[in-house]
Amino acid sequence: MNPIDLKELLESALSEDIGMGDLTTNAIFSSRDTAQGTFIAKANGVLAGLDIIGSTYSLFEQKPSVHLFKQDGEHVAKGQVIAEVEGSTQTLLTAERVILNLVQHLSGIATATHQVVSVLDDNSITVVDTRKTLPGLRSLQKYAVTCGGGKNHRFRLDDGVMIKDNHIKAAGSITKAVEKVRAEIGHMVKVEVETENKEQVLEAIGAGADVIMLDNRTPEQVKEFVSIIPDGIVVEVSGGITPENINSYKGCGADVISLGWLTHSVKALDISFNLD
Repeated sequence: MNPIDLKELLESALSEDIGMGDLTTNAIFSSRDTAQGTFIAKANGVLAGLDIIGSTYSLFEQKPSVHLFKQDGEHVAKGQVIAEVEGSTQTLLTAERVILNLVQHLSGIATATHQVVSVLDDNSITVVDTRKTLPGLRSLQKYAVTCGGGKNHRFRLDDGVMIKDNHIKAAGSITKAVEKVRAEIGHMVKVEVETENKEQVLEAIGAGADVIMLDNRTPEQVKEFVSIIPDGIVVEVSGGITPENINSYKGCGADVISLGWLTHSVKALDISFNLD
């Protein structure tokens, strides 16, 4: 995780949650009160974002000591202790929700990524995320994907060229869109073209695309299109792929499968924080 992005995110999250102060905690406990607490997994999964625990506490004047028993990318079983903390009771309780919200969400992404990579069971195909992320959380969400064994698609619009259906419609054709892009970009930038049928695949090949996305295609259609795409072009498959059907794409010949729901629709991993 980018430490600068993380610090800015945590400061914003704490400001949103705390406001002028934690009325409940500050009324019950003084700044001199101390406590111990544990973060415990309430479900099996893969962890991500554990640095958030210590990084969040570091923004408080009285920051607890943190002992992590697990690392990002490691599996955790229901009931296992993830971390123990000791310090100001006010800090432990005030920071609890922000830490849990983020670590649970990121661990949910890592868990889902690990599950689909395992179900696909094809080392020749890389599972990646998309830009379908929550505003402000992209770098963390994409980091969580890597913790689960996946990789990242482009982070931002300036990472690479992706010519999609609306670009093609507005430009008039795939060929025209690629020509205009090539006239503007540098030699280090890859050009990806989204296609929906065989005719578009052939046009993208002729236009000199570096990556061809096969959108909403069945495994049988992917195999058919892969057979006509030159080896030097990366083949990406996207759209309509779920944990229930991803195994049917095993051996389809694609290089990459991109899944938007890895970052926008996953279930958080259940984790609790309890004072001892």
